[in-house]
Amino acid sequence: MKHIDEEKLETDLAYRFGFLVEFIGITGEDLEAIHGAAGAVAPLVPGLVDAVYDQLFSYDCTKRHFVPRQHGYEGEVPESIESLTLDHEMIQFRKQHLGRYLEALVTKPYDEKMVQYLDLVGKIHTPKAGSKDLNVPLVQMNALMGFVSSALVSTILGLNLDRETEVKTLVAFNKLLWVQNDLITRHYQA
Repeated sequence: MKHIDEEKLETDLAYRFGFLVEFIGITGEDLEAIHGAAGAVAPLVPGLVDAVYDQLFSYDCTKRHFVPRQHGYEGEVPESIESLTLDHEMIQFRKQHLGRYLEALVTKPYDEKMVQYLDLVGKIHTPKAGSKDLNVPLVQMNALMGFVSSALVSTILGLNLDRETEVKTLVAFNKLLWVQNDLITRHYQA
């Protein structure tokens, strides 16, 4: 039985990531499957981004988070949730961020820099980073991750990969998204 320092899991991001990768069973073959999907998935990222934002704009509780100024955005902010549209300059700014995130998942090496980036994805949806006005409730983050997971599964199933590659790719993304989910939820602990 391997000993895990549970306090260190909460304070050392690299240690936490290493534990998650080992426990979940993410292998080099999984990372190869994720990176191997880049050529097919990257061109579909704009459609995935649009689907995510269509979903986010379908609910007032998720759309409301796009009214305050977003971190790094310098342009005009919307006046209200009702006046905010999908073609607003700030939403285009946010869509670019999501697109870069999805592209990073399939193109970037899973090194220390990427682990910090995955962790920041969770943190920026709380007042701990980015905008102090942004505090997305955990239930909404979980709903979003569930939607993104489903959209990725559907995308992968639509690639017409041979069955072995398809299964490996689906399993690899499933493992990765569980790690991402943990790196989101950790920022919601008191």
